Amino acid sequence: MAANDPFQFQEFEEASSLLEADRDATTITIDDDDTKAEKQRMAAGFIPDGDDEDRLASDDKTELLSGQKKSAPFWTFEYYQQFFDIETHHVRERIIGSMVPWPRKNFIHVYLRRNPDLYGPFWICTTLVFAIAISGNISTFLCKLGKPNYKYTPEFGKVTIAATAIFSYAWLVPLALWGFLLWRNNKAMNLVTYSFMEIICVYGYSLAIYIPAVVLWILPYEWLRWCSIMVALCLSGSVLVMTFWPAVRDDHPKIIIATMLAIVILNALLAVGCKVYFFSKLETLIPVEHAAVPEVIKTTHAAATHSS
Repeated sequence: MAANDPFQFQEFEEASSLLEADRDATTITIDDDDTKAEKQRMAAGFIPDGDDEDRLASDDKTELLSGQKKSAPFWTFEYYQQFFDIETHHVRERIIGSMVPWPRKNFIHVYLRRNPDLYGPFWICTTLVFAIAISGNISTFLCKLGKPNYKYTPEFGKVTIAATAIFSYAWLVPLALWGFLLWRNNKAMNLVTYSFMEIICVYGYSLAIYIPAVVLWILPYEWLRWCSIMVALCLSGSVLVMTFWPAVRDDHPKIIIATMLAIVILNALLAVGCKVYFFSKLETLIPVEHAAVPEVIKTTHAAATHSS
C-alpha cells in the first residue's frame, strides 16, 4: 500500500541515477544575488515594497467593499471634491424631484440617500442669477421700447445684486437652520438630524423651479408673473416643508409652527423680492413725473404774470 501511495515523495529518475553514481558528492544550491538579498532582508525583519503595495491595495479594496471613505479635513479640496463627483442622471432625478414633490416623500431620503452634492446646487444658483439679471434687462427693454428719447443701456449691476441675494439665501439660511436643528437635537431626544451639506443640497435644488418662472417674467403681464410666483412658491415650499418636517415633528408645537413658518416666509421673501426689484413696472411712474413738470411750470409762469 505504501508503494502505491500517490502522495508519497518520489525522486526524479535522472537525479536518483546521479546520486547512485556518486554517493559522496555534495549538492549545492545556487541562488542569484536578488534572491539572496531578499532572504537577508526577510531574515532581518524588513518587508518588501511589493508587500506594502499589496497591503495598500487590499486596504483600498476593503474600504470600497465596506462602503467607507477616507475622511479629509474640511479646509482641503479633497473634502469638497467628493460633493462634485455625481452622475448626470442623479442630478436630473433630483431636479425633477424638487419640481414635482410627492406627499410623504422626503427629498433627502428618496433622492440624496446620504450622498449630497454641491454640483447641482451651484449650477442651479448660478443659472438663476443670470436668468434673473438677463430677464430683468429684457423686461425693462420691452416696457420702454418705443418711447421717445429712450436709449437701452444694460444694467450689469443686477448680476451682482442677484448673486448676492441668491447665494446668501442658499448658504446662510441652511447654515442657520442646521445650527438650529443641532441645538434642538440637544434639547429634545429622538429628533431627526441632517448634515450641513444635505441641507444646502435641499435648498439648492429647491430653487430649480424658479428658473422657468423667471423666464416667464419677461412677458409684461402682471397676472402671469404673480401666477408663476405662486406656483413656484407652492412647489418649492412643499419640498422644504416635507423634507424638514420629520426633523421637528417631535418637538414642541410652538417650535414646529415657528420653524415651518420661517422656512416658508424666507422662501416667499426671496421670490417676491426678486420680482419687485427686478421686474417692477417703472413705466407707470415715468408719465406721472413728466406730467407733473409742465403743471409746475405753468403754475409758476401764471403766478409771475399775475404779480407783474
